[in-house]
Amino acid sequence: MPANETIRIHIPLTVRKRGGRPRILPPKDIEASEPPPGQDPYVLRAIGRAWAWRKRMERGEVTTIADLAAEEGLSDRYVSRLLRLAWLAPDVLERLVVRREPSAISLYDLCFVASLPWDEQPARVFG
Repeated sequence: MPANETIRIHIPLTVRKRGGRPRILPPKDIEASEPPPGQDPYVLRAIGRAWAWRKRMERGEVTTIADLAAEEGLSDRYVSRLLRLAWLAPDVLERLVVRREPSAISLYDLCFVASLPWDEQPARVFG
């Protein structure tokens, strides 16, 4: 093929907002591949964010959840709930992050499990 020729590829994608964020969706007649088995990437990302926020607070970069939420452009309530993930039991964190075991509960419920005693958390998270 000569170097000056242009190839145009038309893929009819749709952009829709989900959770306040735009998502690019393929045409309906195309089957999407299944996600790989293991941990939900949203849970891993949330745990990473929570730990980053915890470290920032421990270093004194931000002093309150309200300050942190303002810097991140998020609500105080969301940051407060997600920040709890930084205090999950070490055993639970290892199974979620290192071994990538899927949790039996949603990310929302996982945030509330973090307030339980550490010895009760594995049974609640993994069923």
